[in-house]
Amino acid sequence: MARRRDAGAVVVGCKIGLTSAAVQQQFGVFEPDFGVVLDDMLHPKGVELSLDAFLQPKVEAEIAFVLGEDLESPTTSIADLLGATRFVLPAIEIVDSRIQSWDVTIADTVADNASSGGVVLGTVPHSLDGLDLSQVGMVLDLDGDDVSYGSGAACMGSPVVSATWVARELARRGQPLRRGDVVLAGALGPMVDVSGPGRFTARFSELGEVDVIFTQGAVR
Repeated sequence: MARRRDAGAVVVGCKIGLTSAAVQQQFGVFEPDFGVVLDDMLHPKGVELSLDAFLQPKVEAEIAFVLGEDLESPTTSIADLLGATRFVLPAIEIVDSRIQSWDVTIADTVADNASSGGVVLGTVPHSLDGLDLSQVGMVLDLDGDDVSYGSGAACMGSPVVSATWVARELARRGQPLRRGDVVLAGALGPMVDVSGPGRFTARFSELGEVDVIFTQGAVR
């Protein structure tokens, strides 16, 4: 990340991984991990991305928090997180790995920026007022065929809980979340391999949808 920043990339947020109990057990850990989101990793819905830009990509549907205030306390509460959130967006995370065949340990995924390859964001913001993110349902499809299902409850009980966790952790490390940061709160359902060209669309109850198109070769 230091080399990327030295080359001009700007940190614009973070992503949280390993938010389900089953995946934590698989890796032998008791809490999530996290990585950095850089400005050149962000894309708008409907973007066309070349498969050549990735190694062995997968996609998963998530909820992204966009902050309206800094979160500098290592004791940040859920109420603090909710108060600091300007709005949320539907999102697709493109996860990727430099480790052959995804045969990863916890050290591998941490060293690989929590296996993060890119972020595709919806373009319609949603207020958290009266919205229970734990009850948000999600369906992810590939060219119209459903390939993954989930809900906010799969993400540490609620994406609000995971976002609060990472706010505390980053503040404790002296790298607090700042106003305008994008926080990917973790997967709402199983990740899906990107095995070739196609359009992935994630539809969320109450949050709308977001899509990404993968192409073979250079993007037009």
